[in-house]
Order: sequence, then C-alpha cells, then structure tokens
Amino acid sequence: MGHRPGLAFLCLVACVLLGSPIRGRTPRVDPADLVLTNGKIVTVDEARPEVQALAVRGDTIVATGTIAEIEPYVGAKTQVIDLGGKLAIPGFIDSHLHFTGIGQNRMELDLMKARNFDQIVAMVAEAVKKAKKGELISGRGWHQEKWDRVPDPNVEGFPVHDQLSKVSPDNPVVLRHASGHATLANAKAMELAGITRNTPNPPGGDILKDKQGNPIGVFRENASALLGKISAALPRPTPEEREARARREIELAAEECLRNGVTSVQDAGAGRDTIDRYKKMIDEGRLGVRMYAMLQDSNRSYAKDLASRRVIDYGNNHLTVRSIKKLIDGALGSRTAWLLEPYTDLPSSTGIETDTVTDISETARLAIENGFQLNVHAIGDRANRETLNIFEAAFKAHPDKKDLRWRIEHAQHISAADIPRFGQLGVIASMQAIHCTSDAPYVLMRLGPRRAEEGAYVWRKLMKAGAVIANGTDAPVEYVDTMPGFYAFVTRKTKSGEAFFPDQKLSRAEALRAYTLNGAYAAFEESSKGSLAPGKLADIAVLSKDIMTVPEDEILTTEVLYTIVGGKVAYRKR
Repeated sequence: MGHRPGLAFLCLVACVLLGSPIRGRTPRVDPADLVLTNGKIVTVDEARPEVQALAVRGDTIVATGTIAEIEPYVGAKTQVIDLGGKLAIPGFIDSHLHFTGIGQNRMELDLMKARNFDQIVAMVAEAVKKAKKGELISGRGWHQEKWDRVPDPNVEGFPVHDQLSKVSPDNPVVLRHASGHATLANAKAMELAGITRNTPNPPGGDILKDKQGNPIGVFRENASALLGKISAALPRPTPEEREARARREIELAAEECLRNGVTSVQDAGAGRDTIDRYKKMIDEGRLGVRMYAMLQDSNRSYAKDLASRRVIDYGNNHLTVRSIKKLIDGALGSRTAWLLEPYTDLPSSTGIETDTVTDISETARLAIENGFQLNVHAIGDRANRETLNIFEAAFKAHPDKKDLRWRIEHAQHISAADIPRFGQLGVIASMQAIHCTSDAPYVLMRLGPRRAEEGAYVWRKLMKAGAVIANGTDAPVEYVDTMPGFYAFVTRKTKSGEAFFPDQKLSRAEALRAYTLNGAYAAFEESSKGSLAPGKLADIAVLSKDIMTVPEDEILTTEVLYTIVGGKVAYRKR
C-alpha cells in the first residue's frame, strides 16, 4: 500500500492553489490601476468611516483599508499617489447649479466682485472700448444689496440705467442679477427690444418704473424675457459659431467644477439641445464631470414624449435625465420670492408667483405618471407651502408610487408649520449653504428677525423633522468654490464674522455628507456615488488641509490638490 499524503501537506497544496495566506503572507490580488495611500481618507461609508489607502481598478474602487492591506494591489503598472497625510474624501456632488451658465459667466463681464454701481459702469465703459459699434455687452453677478453704497438715483434700491446708457449709447447692455431673477438693461437695449413706458408687465414678471412711469432698466422674473427681442437686431451667428460657443461654455464649466473638487453636478434646468450636446461630448470623452440634468420645458412638450426622454447612466455613468425643474417664485434679493406676508422692507409686495400653481400641478401629474422626479425652485414661505401642497396632492392621487424623492430647490424660507412636512412627505431639501451666509444681511431686512429665525435656512430643524438636505452652490449665482459652502454649513458666519442663527449649523460630518452622499441620494445614485467603498465609482477629491479637524477659518484657505473621476486624475493643482 502506497504512502498517502498527510493532512498538513494537502492543506499546504490547497493554500498555494487558492492563494490563501500562509504564515502571515497576504493573498494574491490582481494589481490595481490606481492606489491612494498614506493619507487620511474619510469615506462617508458607515462600514469603514476612515482608512489610510484605497485601490481602484478601472473606474471602480476595489478595496479600502490600511496601508498594509492595500499594498498588495500595487503592481508594476499601478499609478500610486502618496497622499503624504493629506485628506481624501468622496468627490463633491453639487446638487444644484446652472452648468452652462458657469461657462457663460467666464465669457462675459463677471460682476460678482463689484462693490458698487459705479464700478459696474466703469467695467461696461471698458468693454465698450473693445467692442464693435452695436455689439451686445453682457454680464452677470451684480447685487444691489451687496454694494457698499446705495446707487443714486434708485428705485427700491435698484440702479437707474442712465449712467450705463451714457457710457454705452450705441451698444446694448444686458446685465443679469447675481440671482438670475432680474436683469439690468440700458436705453439702447430697451430701444432694440421695443420696450417703452407703455409696455405692460408680462405674467409672472415686473418692469420696474420710476415715479414718472418710465422704465428704469430693471426687469424682474419673466419680464427679463422681453429683452430677448434684442437678438433680432444683432448680427446672427452661424450655426457653427453657435455650436462652438455652446461647447466652449460646457468645457469651461467642467474645468471650473473639477478645479474645485466637484465630480458630479446636477444641472438645474436643461433643454433638449443642451442634453443632446452633453451626450455628444460624453461620446467624445470631452465632458469631464458626471451630469444629472433636470429637464426644463413646457407641459405641452412633456405630454408628447416625456417617458422617452428618460436617460439613466448614459456614457458609463456620465449622464442621467430623470427629473423636471420648475420655478414657482423668484428670489429674496430681487424681492420676488413669494411670501405669506409682505416684505418687511417693502410692505406693498409679497413677491411674484412665476410658474402658476395650476401649471406646476399639471407638471406634477405628468412627472409622477411617467416616473420622473419633480424639482421645484421655491424660496419664499408661500412658495414652499404651495409646492408642498402640490406634491402632497400628487402623492395622494398615486398611492402606488413609492420612493419618489421629489425635491424643493433652495427651500430658503419656510413657515414653521411646513417644516415637518418635508420629513412627512419624504421631500428632499436641495439647499445651498453659501446662500445663508452670503444673503444673511439683507434677509433680515426682507423678513425681519422673527420670520428669519423661524424659517430661514433652517437646516437643523429640517433634519430633526426627518428631511434629507443636499448641498450645492447654485453657480453662477455664487462661485463653484466648495470651501465657502462647507464653511457656511459648519459656522453660518457672514463676512463680518457674525453667525446667522448659529443653532442651525451642522457638524462637519453632517456637512460632508450633505455635499456627497446626500447629493447622490437626491439623484437616486447612492449605490454608485457619494462615498468611498468597494464597488462604488472612484470619484475622489484630495484637499490641502483636513477640513474635518482644522480651525474653522482655515477651511476657507483649503485648496483642492487632486480631483479624480472614475479612477483618472481629471485635475491636479500645479
């Protein structure tokens, strides 16, 4: 009878064949394409909240752990980034911005930093020197409440066009308000648009006039569309020129997002042409960020083909279209947010209902019947209440529809009676922390202390009521810069250093979650984005400082060192 192998020998053979650890040796694994190591990696993953290293194969994270645990994933061709102790986090998800508007803003006059109207007039005068006669001068970013002095003359604090018209008599000037809810035009622009003292206010819009009944050049909400008639009087670009400009806007916007650690964006309002252009650029490998686009069209159009416009994870998880954007009111800065009570600083007004309740109710029906998410811009407390009413009616009419995740975009001022309804109805509060600290000084003027404390930017109250809060920048209303938004969440401090109702601030962990995993949840993408865990997309931001522990004021000086999308370095600070 021959000798039989012993049990120990059989186990040894099995271990070698199966690659199991022997005497402390680590199991063999296929090499990773990318390894981040020697850092502090905050994963926003409850199973393993903090690790030192992670490995990526293709566009997906395959492992997270200690340096020793990830070391076996390093092969001859693995790209290794030594973090040198720096912080890595999930890539920021901007849950509300206007993507092409970011690019447009880079190609026009940027008025965000202007300290007064005189500076804006000077910027326009310089632009006129470089422009051809009759060429349109455009820009965006002015905000009368953020100037160091009130313009003279003015109406309701808004500037009168006379100075602009003087420095640009032959060139039309159209300057969008920072909020996007008002426009300032000069005399030439109004002339070309056919606007006179007799032009009536359009539905959902307001032409601001002086005591003599003359338009001062400020157009609020839907009235801004009247200036669109200017285009008929200007040289028409060729289709090729229009397409080149549109693509350049997208490229510039993507660059800006990646430079700020943003790996996914939720575009709050895109038409057919824009979405088709996104697809083409994704096919060409020229859209560096991931896109969740909200449709913005008419109910008539939705009734024809809404279901067919649904797109999920197109181009290797680069484009999803499954939501609709509507606007029920304006903004507090332009006094067009729709309020339950009059403005404290303008008792004659409660704001403007832009899209009507009837119109949005029909959109809600079309959305829920076709499996679309509905996201409604609502800033004032009346606007929020009406939107919640519309949502609740749609949910009751379709009790079979579950996990809808409908959203209120901004949710800036809410009546105390309506705060619990967010959690009760499962409505997501898609908010922008930076608006709280940027707008706080004039919010008190608009609402008064009582209403401001009760319902202005009440993150903590909403979370206590069971609501999910997703963060964004609303760029180009604000800059894409992610650090001021994070800082606002955890401090609620204005530029003066004063905290705006600090009891509503968030912890740093809560703030990071709102900017990552909650953003993914708001887009039905939490299974693939928003945290760093095996099986998820390798979308990562590496920061120069540890924003989870540094003194508060150092958050604002933190820079993005790397932005990684799908395991590829899309931005690196030089």
